[in-house]
This record gives sequence, structure tokens and C-alpha cells, in this order.
Amino acid sequence: MTTPVLRATPELVAIAWLKTVVGDIVATTLPKPGSDGSLSWADTGFVTITSAGGTPNLYVPLREPVMGVDCWATNSQSQKPPWNKAACLAEAIQAACYNHPAIPQTVTLPSGYPQARVLSAYTTGEHRRVPDDPSSYARYAVPGLVVVWTEVPS
Repeated sequence: MTTPVLRATPELVAIAWLKTVVGDIVATTLPKPGSDGSLSWADTGFVTITSAGGTPNLYVPLREPVMGVDCWATNSQSQKPPWNKAACLAEAIQAACYNHPAIPQTVTLPSGYPQARVLSAYTTGEHRRVPDDPSSYARYAVPGLVVVWTEVPS
């Protein structure tokens, strides 16, 4: 039996690119609270992504997934959501899309996966506040982040 070849995925590439923007506070789900109820991301905020669509190129190995992005923030000292902290994360992502000298760039994926070359990144709409979270988290949603990429040949 042969070991399957690991391939880059839209989620892995988007997470790796977003980590170059906001740091190591990106995943597909929010981290669970610690045993004392504390949140490890309370000071920094957190970014989650989900696949929202996109179409791979028909003729060349070029991927253009659309990712839904949510920027989260919480205030452990208050029930008032820290809207500005979540909005600042969304603005940092938008600003990175305009940072043309920094794109294209090669991003490193987890061990065993090939690297990926991000050729461009852009949003398909303005981020918006998502009110009424039962946990009193502040949440801004970026409706679509398109990360255009290809695997780096090994």
C-alpha cells in the first residue's frame, strides 16, 4: 500500500496566507475556552474561515477559492462586544489585499504538504458587523476572500 500524496487545499492555503497578515490566530473554528473558562484569544481576537465557493481553472492548476472570513473579538471584563477590535482584524485583511508588493508570495503549509504560491488576494465585498451573538462576541464578516494560488512543484 502506498502513502497518499498530500496536496494543498483551499483552507490550508487561505489559513497560511492569513497568518502572514494577522499572525497565528486563524483556524476553521474558534478555540474552545480553557478549563477556567478563559479564552486564549481574548487579547488578540481570532479569525475563522470557511469555504464559500470558487472555481478551479479548467486548463491549468490554478485555484481561485472564495473563503468566508469571520473576525472575532471578546472582552473578558465586560459583556459589551469590542466591535473595534474585530473591525481592525477585518481592516488588516483588506489592507493586505492592497499590499501589492507583498503578493505574490510563497506560503508554507503544515509538514508533509507542498508549499503554495499565492498570486493574488482580494475581497468580493465590504466587511459587515454581525450583531446579536449570544456569547457577547464581536463579529465582523468578510463575505468573500478570494485567494488565487497554485502548488509549488517539489
